[in-house]
Amino acid sequence: MTFFSKVSSNQYVLILAFLLSFSTQINAQDRGRDKLGSWFAINGTNLITNKISLHTEAQFRYYEFAHNFNQMLLRTAVNYHFSPKAMVSFGYGYIDTSSYSKDDDQVKSSENRIYEQFILRNTLGKFDFIHRYRFEQRWVNTLGSTEMLNRFRYNLQISYPIAERWHLVVADEIMINFEPDLFNQNRLFGGVRYKVNNDLLLQVGYLKNTFSDIAFDRVSMTAIFKTDFIRQALKNKTAK
Repeated sequence: MTFFSKVSSNQYVLILAFLLSFSTQINAQDRGRDKLGSWFAINGTNLITNKISLHTEAQFRYYEFAHNFNQMLLRTAVNYHFSPKAMVSFGYGYIDTSSYSKDDDQVKSSENRIYEQFILRNTLGKFDFIHRYRFEQRWVNTLGSTEMLNRFRYNLQISYPIAERWHLVVADEIMINFEPDLFNQNRLFGGVRYKVNNDLLLQVGYLKNTFSDIAFDRVSMTAIFKTDFIRQALKNKTAK
């Protein structure tokens, strides 16, 4: 049984409303780089065994709200869980990007990426901390030419409960190139997270994406789900 077969009809409506809200298109003005844009994402952790899981992720990013395409990102990884507080991953990502040059020319690029990461969790009182360390090897193809790039990312996320199902969330991620021009970008996020149930979280907030020469303001909306194949297999075995 898949994750979606376990979700009730009311939760289907909630997920669709969350991911597709404000989907009415806004007329483009200029290139949209100075507009309030949007990032939509769905992230999944699919438990295979007690120690191994599969990460699945899709993101769709826009220069304006649900309009004026900027980037699509598809990512997957195999995770090994040392404990509930420590995990290592090896993954692959494909990224399709439409950006603008300094001369306002549209530039399209595609990227194949592999990455390695380590995630560590700890708590301090009611505060929950997540530290993510990631190395990326990136093959970026622009105008028929492919360049191999390397990058390090560190993400710190802090959450605090404000109600039974609600958390405040703040996060910051810095990305550093291995090549010249060390600073790649920084992403600062603040928002709220709602726990629908043990298998589904919804998160919405504001994200500031800063590069060396430009910064973007984004509304970020994410659905985070978990599936447990072991638990489901045991249920199916018991039901027989």
